[in-house]
Amino acid sequence: MNKQEELKSLQGKIAVVAGATRGAGRGIAVMLGEAGATVYCTGRSVRGEASDLGRTETIEETAEMVTAHGGVGISVRTDHTSPEQVEALFERVKQEQDGRLDILVNDIWGGERLTHWGTPFWEQPLSDALLMQERAVKTHLITSYYAAPLMVKRGTGLIIEITDGSTYSYRDNLYYSLAKIAPIHLATGMAEELRPHHVTVVAVTPGFLRSEQMLEHFGVEEHNWRDAIVQEPHYSESETPYFVGRAVAALAADPKVSEKSGQALTSWDLSDEYGFTDIDGRRPHWGNYAREQGLPVR
Repeated sequence: MNKQEELKSLQGKIAVVAGATRGAGRGIAVMLGEAGATVYCTGRSVRGEASDLGRTETIEETAEMVTAHGGVGISVRTDHTSPEQVEALFERVKQEQDGRLDILVNDIWGGERLTHWGTPFWEQPLSDALLMQERAVKTHLITSYYAAPLMVKRGTGLIIEITDGSTYSYRDNLYYSLAKIAPIHLATGMAEELRPHHVTVVAVTPGFLRSEQMLEHFGVEEHNWRDAIVQEPHYSESETPYFVGRAVAALAADPKVSEKSGQALTSWDLSDEYGFTDIDGRRPHWGNYAREQGLPVR
């Protein structure tokens, strides 16, 4: 069995991808489906009722993509800042899947319009700073709080914190740094408390993500994404959301994943280890590229 075939070993597994509407969350949900999993796709944007971000992507679309790729996609509209809604989500999973939850991916973000680059923290709107922490940190805490008991009861499970970067280094904006470093420490702390219950927790970061929003920012689409390299040379080493999706699927299929508990991992290093490629056949390696270009590898 080669590395790509191993990614088909999630048949029968139950996953929740929190924040599956677009970007890395969508890519992860779809690749878990490609590996055969049943995936609950959660988020705020549904058909006819977008979130305050006002984008067109919906969780129904993501769930349909999961199913089209060989899994079972189930969309559940959930505002992860609401403990009541999150509790109801996992009660539904518990009832529908006989108490089984194998994989939780925390990818809630919602801070796209809340980051004020190039502005000192004391000159930024405090309301934006606090809302970013509520959406990107509080949501992860709430979601894991209600998910963990299902895994503890069965004595098995995998929680993955999706973030930006694998270190504690400053990320050019105080509030953004706090929001992205916090999930790494959440993974470290949860790993310690869940280890006696045989539940694994890791943090995972993509590289330069070719998300829907970034493609739109550069005025390109996936089929002609290379045209954006003229505007941003570093885009040459970008990756689709499906690359980190395959990283997550590979971790979920690894019988020795518990050995990584508490670690902060990267899509490119996991590609080296597990041998998967991006959906376009490339194997982007942001770590090597950044070092070659003299860029910080956070």
